[in-house]
Amino acid sequence: LNYWTTREYIYQLAIGIIFFLQTVVGIWGNFSLLYHYLFLYHTQCRLRVTDLIGKHLIIANILLILSKGVPQTITTLRLKHFASDFACKLILYVERVGRSMSIGTTCLLSVFQTIMISPMNSCWKNLKVKAPKYIAFSISFCWIQCMFVNLIFPLYALYVSEKWHSTNMTNTRDSGYCVATDLENISGSIYTALIVFPEVSFSVLIFWASGSMILTLYRHSRQVQYIHKASVSPRPSAESRATQSILLLASTFMCFHTLSCIFNITLALFHNPSWWLVDTAALISMCFPFISPFLLMSRDSIVSSLLKGKSLSRV
Repeated sequence: LNYWTTREYIYQLAIGIIFFLQTVVGIWGNFSLLYHYLFLYHTQCRLRVTDLIGKHLIIANILLILSKGVPQTITTLRLKHFASDFACKLILYVERVGRSMSIGTTCLLSVFQTIMISPMNSCWKNLKVKAPKYIAFSISFCWIQCMFVNLIFPLYALYVSEKWHSTNMTNTRDSGYCVATDLENISGSIYTALIVFPEVSFSVLIFWASGSMILTLYRHSRQVQYIHKASVSPRPSAESRATQSILLLASTFMCFHTLSCIFNITLALFHNPSWWLVDTAALISMCFPFISPFLLMSRDSIVSSLLKGKSLSRV
C-alpha cells in the first residue's frame, strides 16, 4: 500500500511540475510576444496583418493557459480544489472561448498567408488586394462568435441546474480541477452544430491552406533553382522563409489539435476515465499554447527584415 501511495504521489508531483513549467513558460512566452506586438504598434503606429492576427492568437493562448494550465497545476499539486459550480462554469467557458479563438485565428493566418503568396495570375489575385482590409472585421466577428456561441453552455447549465447538482453522475466529466455536467452529452445536436462543425471546417481550411503553401513553396523553389543555375546554394527568399514559419505553426497546431480531439473523444467514451488519461489529455491541450509563441518569435525575427521590401509590405 505504501509503495503504490508513494508511486502515485511521485506521479502526481511529476505531472504537477510539468503543468507548472508549461504554465509559467507559456505565460512568459505569450506575454513577451504580446508586449512586443504592442511595442511595435506604439512605436510604428501600425502592425503588419500577420502581426495583428498573431496578437489575437497570443490572447487566445493566454486564455487557454490561464483557464487550463493554472487550475491543473493548482489541483495536481493539491494546493486547492475548485469545488464551486460558478468557478467551474467560468473556467470551462474561458477555456472554450480560448480554444475556439485559437483554431479560428490559426485558420485565418494560414488562409491569409496562402492568399498573399499566391501568384498574380491565380484565382486569388483580386483577394490579394482586398484580404488585408477585411482582417480586422474577421477577427472581431470571430471573437463575437466564440463568446456568444460558448455562452450558450453555461446558460444551459443554469437552466438545468437541478441536473447539475443531481447525484446521478452518469453524464458528468471530471476535468481534474472540477466535476461538471457533461453538457456535450446533454445537448449533443447543439454542441455538434455550434462547436464540432466549425472546428472541423476550420481544420479542413487549415489543412487546405497548408497544402497550398507547400505547393506554392515547391513551385517557387523550382523557379529559384531554374533562375539561379549558376549559384551553388541559392538562399530562399524572405517571403518563402516567412511562409515556412507560418506553415510550421499551422502544422504544429494540426498535430496537437488532432491528438487533443482523439483524447477528448476517448474521455467522452468513459464515464470514469483514469487519471493518466485525464492528465495526458490536459498536457496535450496545453502544448500548442505553450509552443506557438516561440514559433511566432522565430517568424517575427525573420519577417522583421520584410519591412524594407515592397513585395510584402501588406503582409
